[in-house]
Amino acid sequence: MIQTLNVECLCLLALALRLVLIAYGEWQDHIMLVKYTDVDYYVFTDAAQYITNGQSPYNRATYRYTPLLAWMLTPNVYLFPVFGKLLFVLSDVIAGYFMHQILLLRGVDGKTSKVCSSVWLFNPIAMTVSSRGNAESITIMLVLGTLYFIMKKCTKTAAFLYATAVHFRIYPATYCLSLFLLLDEDYTGIKQPTKRTLNFIRSFINPSRVQLVFVSAMTFISLTVLCYVMYGQEFVEETYLYHLTRRDIRHNFSVYFYMLYLTSESRWSFVVGVVTFLPQVVLLVAVSCWLYRDLPFCCFVQTFLFVTFNKVCTSQYFLWYLSLLPVILPTLKLKVQDAITMATLWFLGQALWLLPAYYLEFQGQNTFLYIWAAGILFFAINVWILIKLLYAHVHKPMFSKGKLVKWNLKDK
Repeated sequence: MIQTLNVECLCLLALALRLVLIAYGEWQDHIMLVKYTDVDYYVFTDAAQYITNGQSPYNRATYRYTPLLAWMLTPNVYLFPVFGKLLFVLSDVIAGYFMHQILLLRGVDGKTSKVCSSVWLFNPIAMTVSSRGNAESITIMLVLGTLYFIMKKCTKTAAFLYATAVHFRIYPATYCLSLFLLLDEDYTGIKQPTKRTLNFIRSFINPSRVQLVFVSAMTFISLTVLCYVMYGQEFVEETYLYHLTRRDIRHNFSVYFYMLYLTSESRWSFVVGVVTFLPQVVLLVAVSCWLYRDLPFCCFVQTFLFVTFNKVCTSQYFLWYLSLLPVILPTLKLKVQDAITMATLWFLGQALWLLPAYYLEFQGQNTFLYIWAAGILFFAINVWILIKLLYAHVHKPMFSKGKLVKWNLKDK
């Protein structure tokens, strides 16, 4: 069925399914004790309510996002309460459309592109998360839009979308070095002699890189200054600094979970928190320098590493790298049984963590050691999966001599 429909019909069908889930969610919220709507959606709506009353969105406890999100959701108050959900599911579907276009640009045939993008468009996890009112789809759409416009060599548009994505969420900042390195002479098509120091500097700091840095910096600074003028230091603390210093020791998949829990009252607590960033930084820089020529795969690996090695890791973080999986699927030389094994272990690792976490959260039992052990196992599973994907990936530089390199499925 997927192969017989065009991508526009697939997107409309995916949107329709999400709308059905929103309608079902409204029914469940009114009938059942367990709510379908994500608790964060109530936080967003409350923050938007504060804005409509001329107050700060940060008056709402646990609102730790850009105030722009609360501004965008003021129609929740003025029009109807599911407006934000409609915005999120629409962003989700647009992200799927970007995936399809990216694959076409890479030379993947139409049928395969539709199948790969459908992995996201009809993914029950993605559909459920966005229809419940989770805002991750906005950042995901912006990230995929950045990749698309980089491939189209619309550097300024890509830079604008990239900076906006970083403003909404910090994690896309990990792509900055790989994006910068990508815009080399293979991207511009202009090769300059590098024997002299001045020529080397000119080749390194080319017009495309200047555009990327200038537009992204000005966009990010403008958005930050705007929000700072409106809400002051509270905006900086809640939107950025909180996530850099955050310690979530109750529902956290991170391998650092137990260590941070035990040292939470120690005078070395801050030092331990900083040290946990070091493996991330080293790995992210190394991957940027190694894989930047194949940007979609590089971003996938960076996001996977960032989430896996982060000191805080919740379920919604998995969407960050799952959203990049469809655009790299055709580049994976992977057997079906290997893919099934990886998926099974990935879900099993989460299940083994969730069981003791349930007894801790809802039964009040001391299961910290079991959660820690399950976290280590899940970490090992993720590292193994990433190694398998690195070996399975067929590397293909994105640009050569100023032109986008088409990826040939026959190369597999």
